[in-house]
Amino acid sequence: MEFVFKMQKYNLMLMILVCSWVCFCTASVTYDHKAISINGQRKILISGSIHYPRSTPEMWPDLIQKAKEGGVDVIQTYVFWNGHEPQPGQYYFEDRYDLVNFIKLIKQAGLYAHLRIGPYACAEWNFGGFPVWLKYVPGISFRTDNGPFKAAMEKFTRKIVNMMKAERLYENEGGPIILSQIENEYGPMEYELGAPGRAYTKWAAQMALGLGTGVPWVMCKQDDAPDPIINTCNGFYCDYFSPNKNFKPKMWTEAWTGWFTEFGGAVPYRPAEDLAYSVAKFIQSGGSFINYYMYHGGTNFGRTAGGPFIATSYDYDAPLDEYGLKREAKWGHLKDLHRAIKLCEPALVNGDPSIITLGNFQKAYVYKYKTGGCAAFLSNNDRNAYASVNFRNQRYNIPPWSISILPDCKNTVYNTARVGAQSALMKMTSEGGGFTWQSYNDVTESYDDNSYTTVGLLEQLNVTRDASDYLWYMTDVRVGSNEGFLRSGKWPTLLVSSAGHALHVFINGQLSGTVYGSQQNRKLTFNKPVNLRSGVNKISLLSIAVGLPNIGPHFETWNAGVLGPVTLYGLNGGKRDLT
Repeated sequence: MEFVFKMQKYNLMLMILVCSWVCFCTASVTYDHKAISINGQRKILISGSIHYPRSTPEMWPDLIQKAKEGGVDVIQTYVFWNGHEPQPGQYYFEDRYDLVNFIKLIKQAGLYAHLRIGPYACAEWNFGGFPVWLKYVPGISFRTDNGPFKAAMEKFTRKIVNMMKAERLYENEGGPIILSQIENEYGPMEYELGAPGRAYTKWAAQMALGLGTGVPWVMCKQDDAPDPIINTCNGFYCDYFSPNKNFKPKMWTEAWTGWFTEFGGAVPYRPAEDLAYSVAKFIQSGGSFINYYMYHGGTNFGRTAGGPFIATSYDYDAPLDEYGLKREAKWGHLKDLHRAIKLCEPALVNGDPSIITLGNFQKAYVYKYKTGGCAAFLSNNDRNAYASVNFRNQRYNIPPWSISILPDCKNTVYNTARVGAQSALMKMTSEGGGFTWQSYNDVTESYDDNSYTTVGLLEQLNVTRDASDYLWYMTDVRVGSNEGFLRSGKWPTLLVSSAGHALHVFINGQLSGTVYGSQQNRKLTFNKPVNLRSGVNKISLLSIAVGLPNIGPHFETWNAGVLGPVTLYGLNGGKRDLT
């Protein structure tokens, strides 16, 4: 009997060891009203957006490591459909689009991942991340209760989820992915579309849940996100935000670190102090997940910028600049903030705050441990004046528009307006002959064998299918020797109306003028005198698409190129319609 007893005891110990090993390698991801829980442990999660195609694979390990050093727990990225399926059924997951490798590098760094599958991204990315071929699927209408669109969207979403499962990249399989997102900022679109939008939202939620990822799904800017999907906030400030059900955590999927740059526009900048203040304000009011959009913005390589008129640089005034260098003092100031928040984590995830009024613009948010300790956030929302407040029989001086963090309800370890991180001054230097420059002149009237003749004007995207940003419109105009302008020297006027986005006008191979649209108004008009001669004149219009639209209702219906009218004024016959 003694021998049997020992064997049973041994088997029990073996079972315990096996269970421990399984729990270590895989983890469940759940949530309640306080926070996301990983393997039963609530966490305050600091996340940062790094888009894999906006950097190079050689940069990825360094970017991820610098994010980790900065106190980031989670790397967030969109999935870029047009990069992965450039033609129907033809997939590409290499080089900058090697999504699996990117996610595995996140795991190797010991961080979590948030995969925003969408597959609509917006993201100031060309066509919002949709492949242009999608526009030509018969009967399609984007992002609404439309059968062809839903079929294509589900096929690609399922493709990505199955790829992640095959590589065991979800957290419950031992991978780093703890969150997924379906659709993106759809709430305003749903409001505009009405009933078809609401039906589409419910379908998208059910479709995503049916994929069985084992991790929670979120919908950002979607107040009616169907249960159990978590609705989340995007913006410069999100402390005011509350989820649509009290059993869901308060999450901020896009805390904007700056803004994107547009061609011809100012380079946006957001002070580190204001960004830190907004994050602390969100955490003090019960927030438990914060993602910086962007943590590293990077570059819109090739022709990936959307808009139109979004710049090649997507620096975004992020903590890591376009080249992956630390932007001080922003990177360091946020690192200090994250350290202070983590010191408060045991209190933050185990209770709701008591709010104490300390003055007209001053409050204390106090979180208490069950064991007796506490953490406090002392806020001064006065934009102009310092505040001296009394909290627990101690005086605290708080700068305007700032929050002081007290992990023990006594000692201030951080204030959002007091920057302790060192500022950085970068200087560009020459490596001594490492680079040489060459210049090239385009032959403007040249064209290849793809040219053809037709009556009337064609919409640009229908012709190019986004294989090029450029389309030539060319015609010959015969001018008689008896035209009055030839004697007077007063040239006729050419009027060209275009749907955008930019236009160069050439008369007989010579540049006659250029006009540009803008992000606010992509349409443009050329209306200038042109130098015509007696005989045959070649009018060549070079239309340029400066990024396809990435936002707005039915943006698949937007046009580009010279759609007319094209008219010559000042000839003997009055006007001549060249359309």
